[in-house]
Amino acid sequence: MIDQLIQYDTDLFFYLNSLGTPTWDGFWLAYTFKLNWIPFYALLLYLMYKKVGKNPFIITVLVVALMVLFTDQITNLFKSGFHRLRPCHTAELLERGMRVVREGCGGQFGFFSGHASNSMAVAVFTGLMLKDRFKFAPYILVVWALAMAYSRVYLGVHYPLDILCGMTFGAISAVAFYKLNKYLIRTLISS
Repeated sequence: MIDQLIQYDTDLFFYLNSLGTPTWDGFWLAYTFKLNWIPFYALLLYLMYKKVGKNPFIITVLVVALMVLFTDQITNLFKSGFHRLRPCHTAELLERGMRVVREGCGGQFGFFSGHASNSMAVAVFTGLMLKDRFKFAPYILVVWALAMAYSRVYLGVHYPLDILCGMTFGAISAVAFYKLNKYLIRTLISS
């Protein structure tokens, strides 16, 4: 059963990865580079500040930082525990002709994706924060996170199952930290 699932995952990875073209390589390399998104993150922080005000915003920033640290470190624990090689470190896939878009592809292990986990956590948390004021924000942010996850398959650094598990973990974490944020604001600011 597990072997069959891994084979399906590998086949789907190979199919999706092979859809890439040199024309799109630069776009997906830029899309997946975290520092390129600093202005976007700044905009999200500004919108959250405008929604909640100064003191609740300080709590929210701390909760978001804690959430990203949490998702990132749990991702690393899974990678260390499962030892599933990234596609770009798998000789069989390289021999089959998988597309390798860049030199170096991160650490040796890839289950599950930190990019997918962190981006989905940010998308869901921020979407929940802004949904009352901007009704399309949750959808736009989830599409942004889905594209971030896809970029990892495109570049050959994660299997689809890596990103699916990462996105799921990120979404669940975001809901939990969103509830924590609401509780802390209610408890510390309202009292």
